Parts: sequence; structure tokens; C-alpha cells
Amino acid sequence: MTAQVTFRQADERDLDLLAGMYDGAARWMLRNGIDQWKPGGKPVSHFRARVAAGEVWLATRDGAAVGAYELWWEDEQAWGPQPPVAGYVHRLMTDRASAPSGTGRALLAHAEGRIAAGGRSVARLDCLSNNPRLRTYYEAAGYRAVGEEPGKLAADGTTYGVVLMERALTPR
Repeated sequence: MTAQVTFRQADERDLDLLAGMYDGAARWMLRNGIDQWKPGGKPVSHFRARVAAGEVWLATRDGAAVGAYELWWEDEQAWGPQPPVAGYVHRLMTDRASAPSGTGRALLAHAEGRIAAGGRSVARLDCLSNNPRLRTYYEAAGYRAVGEEPGKLAADGTTYGVVLMERALTPR
């Protein structure tokens, strides 16, 4: 089931909202025993840079933001140098208190549509190697594991392992 949400591109007015949504998702992960995002891990400055550098999208329902994602057109840190055939989905997040069921899938579908509209044939993302629940979620959405990057560099200089996942698309 796909949630009934609308999308708009985020801008400078949305930076606090995005950082707060990230923190909310991080707190939910911690409460549910998922060691992945940390509150404060992506401050306003992160989202300011992402809005300036590319695409950040908000999903809304009845005027309230219920989810968001970042769309990158390259991701050498995780995938290495690649030909321009893919778009890379990052920071897929929902507001657990207000997002309707299916919002995560709606976010993925929107990202895939943006990637295909950009003439690219592959949607890519990565998830922590030690998060089998998230990997299962992406596999159920049609993504397949195509490799691992054991030494992805975090903002604090530490490294962590990710599973590289992709889904073939039909360019528009």
C-alpha cells in the first residue's frame, strides 16, 4: 500500500524541520534497539549543505511533513567512481508519530521516479551491514544486494560497513 502524500523539494526554510525529523527517527531507532542513527548526527548544517548541493524532498500530508529523503547524483564514498547511470537515495526517514502506513515506500517510489526522470536506470542506496531489518525492508521493495563496503567513512572519522543495494528502473 502506498501512502497518500504529496512531495515538494525542501529549501532553506525546512532545515530545522529536517534536522528534527532526523533526530526523531534516530530516537525511534535507539528505542527499538537499532544501532544506526544518533540524535544530533545530522545537524542543520548537514541539511543546509544537502539542500544547496542537490535534492532533498519532503513528503507531506494535510500540510504537515511526514517524511523526507536526500537524492544524490553520485556517491563515490560508498560506490566508488561510477558512470552516470544511477541516483543514490540517502536519509530516507519518516515521522513515526504522523506518517501514514506506506510512507517509506512512497518516498522510495518518488525517489525512483526522480531518478528515472533524470534519464538514469538504477536506484542505489546503502544500509548498515549490521541492520538486517532494514536490508529486508529494502529487499521487499525490490532492491538487491550487489556488494559491501566495509570501510565507509563517517563524519567523525570512524568507519563502518554498509551493504550496497540497487534496483533497476525504466528511464522516462
